[in-house]
Amino acid sequence: MNWGVAHRIAGIAAAQAHRDLGIDRNSYVPVHQAVKTAGLVGMAQPMPRLFGVYFSPADNGPAVLLNANLNIVTQRHTAAHELGHHILHHRTAVDDDLSPALRWGNGSWPDEEKTAEAFAAWFLMPRPAVLAGLDRICQGQPASPEHVYRLARELGTSYAGTVRHLQNLRLLNADRARQWAKISPAALRSSLAGGAALPADAQVHVVTAASHLQRVHADAGDVLIARGAGAAFVSLPKGLARWTDAPPTAEPAAAAVVTDELSEPAVLDVSAAGWKEPVQLTVVRDAPRAGVHDVWPD
Repeated sequence: MNWGVAHRIAGIAAAQAHRDLGIDRNSYVPVHQAVKTAGLVGMAQPMPRLFGVYFSPADNGPAVLLNANLNIVTQRHTAAHELGHHILHHRTAVDDDLSPALRWGNGSWPDEEKTAEAFAAWFLMPRPAVLAGLDRICQGQPASPEHVYRLARELGTSYAGTVRHLQNLRLLNADRARQWAKISPAALRSSLAGGAALPADAQVHVVTAASHLQRVHADAGDVLIARGAGAAFVSLPKGLARWTDAPPTAEPAAAAVVTDELSEPAVLDVSAAGWKEPVQLTVVRDAPRAGVHDVWPD
C-alpha cells in the first residue's frame, strides 16, 4: 500500500470517527477525551523506548498505553495513532521507532502503520479546522513557515506534520512543503519570540485581533506574545506571568509565560492600539497525561 491509498482510507475513517465521537471538526481536537469516548481503556506511564501500544479486543483490549514522558504534542499524535489502530480494526500494535521525520515515504512502514499514521493526521487536523485557523492567521494563504507553525499551535500538532498535511489538503505545493519541512521549529519559535532562546519543549502562541474568543491550549513554559503598538495585557490571571526573558524588539509586544499554577482555564484580556476592542481568549492547560484515563483532564 502506498501513502496515497493510506491517506484516502484514513481520511474517510477519521471523518466518520469525528461524527461518531461527537468531535467538532472546526477546532482543536481533544484526542485524549476521544480515546475515552471511543470506549478504550487509556493508560500512560514512562516508557523509554516506546511511543505507545494499542491492545486489540483479541488481546484483552481495546486499550491504549501512552508514553508519559512524551511532550504534549507528541503524546497527542501518539494517542491519535493508537486510536487509528482501533478505529481501523487493526491487530495489537507496538509503536516504537516510527518517526515520520526519519522514515516518511521510504516504503518501510507496514500497511497498518501507514493507515494509523495517516489517520492521526486527518483526525487531529480536519479540513474545517485547518481552514478556520489559516483564515485567522493569514487570510487563508500560508505564505511563510511561521504561518504553519502558528497553525500547528492552534491544532496541537507538530510543525513537520502540519506541513505534510497541508500538502495532503492541497493547501501547500510539494516544492514549498519540502523547503519548509527543512526549517527547524526551534528557529521558528525563536523568530516569533523576538530572537529569544526557548526551552526545547516551550511553544510560542501569537495573539492577534483575530484571536478574540479563541482557546489557547498551552503547557507550562509556553509563551504568549501579543504584537502591536500599545500591546498590553489588561490583567494576568493566576497561572500566567509576565515573561521577563522577552528580548527587546523593534515591534512593540507584550509577552506572558504559562506557569505550573495554571490548573483551570484562565481568561486573558489583551489590548493594542490598532484593535477595535480588547481581545479576550481562554488559556487552557494541556499537559502530557499520566496514570489511568479516569484521572486525565478532559
